[in-house]
Amino acid sequence: MAKTATKPSSTSAKAEKPALNGHATNGSATKTERLPVMKTYKIFIGGKFPRTESGRYYQPKGADGKPLANICRGSRKDIRESVIAARKAVGDWANRSAFNRGQILYRIGEMLEGRSAQFVHELMLHGATKKQAEAEVSAAIDCWIYYAGWCDKYQAIFSSVNPTNSSHFNFSVYEPTGVVGLMAPGTSGLIGLVSTVAPIIAGGNAAVVVASEGHPLPAVTFAEVLATSDLPGGVVNLITGLRSELLKPLVTHMDINAIVCDKPSKEEKVMLDTEGATNMKRIVVPKVKDWMQEESRTPYMILDTQEVKTTWHPIERGQGGGGGY
Repeated sequence: MAKTATKPSSTSAKAEKPALNGHATNGSATKTERLPVMKTYKIFIGGKFPRTESGRYYQPKGADGKPLANICRGSRKDIRESVIAARKAVGDWANRSAFNRGQILYRIGEMLEGRSAQFVHELMLHGATKKQAEAEVSAAIDCWIYYAGWCDKYQAIFSSVNPTNSSHFNFSVYEPTGVVGLMAPGTSGLIGLVSTVAPIIAGGNAAVVVASEGHPLPAVTFAEVLATSDLPGGVVNLITGLRSELLKPLVTHMDINAIVCDKPSKEEKVMLDTEGATNMKRIVVPKVKDWMQEESRTPYMILDTQEVKTTWHPIERGQGGGGGY
């Protein structure tokens, strides 16, 4: 009886050796999806970018619900370090000529313009459409240039020579309050921040800023712009984190002279008034509904963090044989 030779079926599966570390043992690599590297953003204190003392972070969500980045979750000690840096910087900044401050702010505006594409991208990550993001970035740049122009003009407009009923000159001029704590608007990532920081430093103050909790990416990029500009380190210090954790340390710090807080809740308003009275802080709550509107830009925002200094000077009257008062 003849034997019939049978060929192995071509459809029979060949046994494959197990893969090792993503690579098949026959040398062909298996294709795997790449994990993106999530950026960790730092805080900005004294012109440098340290990590938060707390070692904590949080992850804001984008429009798609996915985490955008690791954002430092600032602490009370970060606030203290920022105030120390601001206090060191405010003397030199306040003593500079108003024209020089205007030059430095204008340079920052130029740099904002140069990085506008990055700001648009980050605002879109936070949920804005491209049209909305471009409009916000344009408004923020225009706002910054607006306050740069007011640096050497508000004194001439608002200072005064006052009438007296005696032989004296009486002058009233504006001087910076000192170190100002700012709780930035939480509804926008860039325009609200720029609209509140610019008038504070235009008037010669130093600022300790708590960025928007839900829109922090443009704020940290804004700090990178400040770090590479001509602005002295410590004039603006920026902390990221939770509003509920950082507002009270900001208000209770005894070396902060004024607080600017956008849209505080009823509980926050009570806390601002109560704790701010401990060292007679000036509490400023901007009455602005929409930071995108031109009406939100006004030189009176500069005056909100200014003190009025009034000087009396006797008038010398010439008398026969010599001068006298």
